[in-house]
Amino acid sequence: MQILTRLIALTRGMQLKRQFKDIEKALEQLAPGARRQLAAIAMREFSAASKSEFPHLYATPPEEKYAPWGSGTAIGFERMKSDSLQVRLRGLALWLIVSFHETKDSPFPDQRELHRQVMRTLRTLKESAGDAPDTASEYFKNSPRAA
Repeated sequence: MQILTRLIALTRGMQLKRQFKDIEKALEQLAPGARRQLAAIAMREFSAASKSEFPHLYATPPEEKYAPWGSGTAIGFERMKSDSLQVRLRGLALWLIVSFHETKDSPFPDQRELHRQVMRTLRTLKESAGDAPDTASEYFKNSPRAA
């Protein structure tokens, strides 16, 4: 059973890493104003996810509650490909927040590394928010820092 668990985790880690590369590319292409908007959206998503019973299953339909992982990252990844900037930003924020919670406290080294990368990305968003509204600063002030 441990081999199967490790295989599932390895597969999921590879999938998230592939998606994260596309997420990083999309983030690089954002204008500074859009990055500030993304920081604010991510803050709201993080707050909502943290209040849910299972943050790593945030945005997952109730009937999928017992799946090995939620569909939040898949939903966010699809939204990230939209032509609409607002939909893209919401998708990026959703993917980042769900993957943050999904990889948090993982016993698997590859997922811990991805978690650090996601935290670094969130920190970069915080820094890009600069003197944006205090709500974004308040959110990131209480978040763990990336190494």
